[in-house]
Amino acid sequence: MQGQPIIIKGRIKLKNFDPGYCAGMEKSATKELTSRLGHRIGELQQLLYANSNHAILLLFQGMDASGKDGSVRTVLQYVNPAGVEVANFKVPSDEERAHDFLWRIHHAVPRFGNIGVFNRSQYEAVLAERVLKIVPRKIWRQRYGQIVDFERMLVANRVLLLKFHLHISRDEQAERFKERLANPEKNWKFSHADLTTRQHWDDYIEAYEDMLNATSHAAARWHVVPADRNWYRDYVVAAAVVKALEGLRLKWPKSSEDLSKIKFK
Repeated sequence: MQGQPIIIKGRIKLKNFDPGYCAGMEKSATKELTSRLGHRIGELQQLLYANSNHAILLLFQGMDASGKDGSVRTVLQYVNPAGVEVANFKVPSDEERAHDFLWRIHHAVPRFGNIGVFNRSQYEAVLAERVLKIVPRKIWRQRYGQIVDFERMLVANRVLLLKFHLHISRDEQAERFKERLANPEKNWKFSHADLTTRQHWDDYIEAYEDMLNATSHAAARWHVVPADRNWYRDYVVAAAVVKALEGLRLKWPKSSEDLSKIKFK
């Protein structure tokens, strides 16, 4: 299948991957393919729910304006909302800071039968907290192993984990910020904190590279998704979700009751 994400299995440098890559695909045709994949995800979620012995968790990390919300909205647009659990991880609350850094994460893992979405995640503990020097080097470095152990535990307990890094260029991010400022309907999306984060661009890229290299393990590989073109980004994510769900090879469960004798008058 065209448009496969880059799955991290060895050490990488993000500068070697083009955020504008689109595999030579055409925009309108690709959007149609994405729509078909979205319908398929909706069908597969019904099958997932009928069995309720697995959950799937879609984890999104990326720089500001890389399209985390947009990708979720497009890829899951045909899924029954009752079968989706979304968690947006922002600055920890006082209650969350009173526990270990994975406490709030585990609490948000979806129940069997549902698709979960993490918009940002446990990885903020080795990204923002590292770059902004909220925790010392000794702490954030040991978190890599703790995160991998946590994810292996989830997968061993039938949580299918798909991790997407939306890889956007600095120039494209600037264009999206300009659009937010120019469009009154998008002004609410802009925050001066976005500019502060942008000032640390190189530090974040280094942190992302270390994160990808340290935490892409056999149970849950990282998918690097070119994100400069929204239509291609969404197609790549949707195709990966369909492939993973179909890989479960779920079948419609049989009723525990004898339905042959039921009659309606």
